[in-house]
Amino acid sequence: MALLRTTFISLSQNQPLRRLSEASPAGRRISSRFVAGLEAEDVLQATAVLNRQGFAATLDSLGENVHTAEEAHLSAAVYHQLLDAIEARALSAHVSVKLTQMGMDVSPGLAEKIVAGLVEHAAQVGTFLRVDMEGSAYTEATLHLVRSLHRQFPGKVGVVIQAYLRRSAEDVATLLREGIRIRLCKGAYQEPASIAYPDKADVDANYVRLTRVLLASGIYHGLATHDPRMIAAAVAMATDPHSFEFQMLYGVRRDLQRSLLAQGYPVRVYVPFGREWYPYFMRRLAERPANVLFLARNFFRN
Repeated sequence: MALLRTTFISLSQNQPLRRLSEASPAGRRISSRFVAGLEAEDVLQATAVLNRQGFAATLDSLGENVHTAEEAHLSAAVYHQLLDAIEARALSAHVSVKLTQMGMDVSPGLAEKIVAGLVEHAAQVGTFLRVDMEGSAYTEATLHLVRSLHRQFPGKVGVVIQAYLRRSAEDVATLLREGIRIRLCKGAYQEPASIAYPDKADVDANYVRLTRVLLASGIYHGLATHDPRMIAAAVAMATDPHSFEFQMLYGVRRDLQRSLLAQGYPVRVYVPFGREWYPYFMRRLAERPANVLFLARNFFRN
């Protein structure tokens, strides 16, 4: 299992294979299980369907590590379009952005200015913006930016914490003191053992510890997991099922999503779209290698 995870994470960084896959009809067909489509209208339509079923959504325009300010502004323009559509169509949705897509590698100041504009827009249309967490090279900068934006727009911006990082308990404590909403996940990047727990059992134990802290905080957080053991632990700890939400990925464990919704727990589905789907897709396979067999069966069946 660990070897498969390492393999898929390595493949997520393979640029020739990425170019081939993203240009291939077969690649787009396979990825469609986890990616709502290539255009903004695709994700908006998928969100409307999810809303009718009782789910909220997080919209993610795929892409990362842009190299110019122009590319960053173009990426942001897509999110401004989504925010306007969320208001116009009265969708139960918010948006999620990656700082490297907003120009962090070009200039941290550029990324902060662009994301501040998006948070302000989200506040104006009555929704929320979550800043995704990327690899550990960006952890400190991401937390710094989110804390700065939260002071400008209280309650309108949140962040992701990865349970596999050793620093996460300290980061959670800092964020909670400032009242910042957190999405807790396990983590989907390859990190050295010096900064991340290498064993799944340790990651799981830390996820449960952090879940306990979040549920006791009185702040509305998201628990991002498809792991039945993590879900059972949260359910056992929770005193109010509406004081937090479960968050799950588009196309992953739909049966579990429906089951939790039927039990009265809020469920938010993370819905990605866009032409740069390959790295995201490979990280989903790395997180849950059982998805490989599922995709293979359905590909040949169709």
